[in-house]
Amino acid sequence: MIGGLVASLIVFAVGAILDFAVTASQYQHGFNIRTVGVILMIVGAIGAVLSLILFVFNGGRRHRMVVDDGRGNVIRREDTYT
Repeated sequence: MIGGLVASLIVFAVGAILDFAVTASQYQHGFNIRTVGVILMIVGAIGAVLSLILFVFNGGRRHRMVVDDGRGNVIRREDTYT
């Protein structure tokens, strides 16, 4: 779920940069680095807010599973957020 959110934010940022920051006309060409910075800051803020919302609705609960060999040696450890 989080991977899809990250991928969609990246694609959105690239699309916004291509739409707003890149100019291709017969009189002017190139890109505006300030526009790129603003777009990336806005998308980053949106991503942070969505991550916090998902964390709050998910409860931020972590499930840890540790499997040892009986002598105190950890064989496998899994941390998952549920």
